[in-house]
Amino acid sequence: MVNNLTFRYAERKDTALILQFIKELADHEKLLDEVVADEATLETWIFEKQKAEVIFAIENGREIGFALFFHNFSTFLGRAGIYLEDLYVKPEHRGKGYGKALLKKLASIALERGCGRLEWWCLDWNKSSIDFYLSLGAEPMSDWTVYRIAGDTLKQLGIIPAAKPPE
Repeated sequence: MVNNLTFRYAERKDTALILQFIKELADHEKLLDEVVADEATLETWIFEKQKAEVIFAIENGREIGFALFFHNFSTFLGRAGIYLEDLYVKPEHRGKGYGKALLKKLASIALERGCGRLEWWCLDWNKSSIDFYLSLGAEPMSDWTVYRIAGDTLKQLGIIPAAKPPE
């Protein structure tokens, strides 16, 4: 089923395509209204600052899916891991093993780089994805809760008061 599937790393010229895939995924997750990323921001953070990487799944010369990922670090393992931020296969190409092929590709990248793990988050309501991940041997991290500070809360927390001059 995945015989005609190939992969390639994204290049700067792919920025619009990356944004398109992000928006399609967000729409699927019913979160499209939360996407504020634009091409300029993605180009800066992915290609100039090199804070994330993207691989495309390609069928017959067309990009049909993508994975956006970056390195994290485990102090317990003493080595980096790969965190998968987004994995998406276009609906008309699902059921062909392409999602599994993308995860296998990421696992091989992790192994090539000496990483200790590959991890990601999944929305609680996304039963089909959860079942898929479980079928691959992924383990839910039920003892952990994700916390987030963003937007105005991040700005408030990050404000460092000016030092008071000595009297």
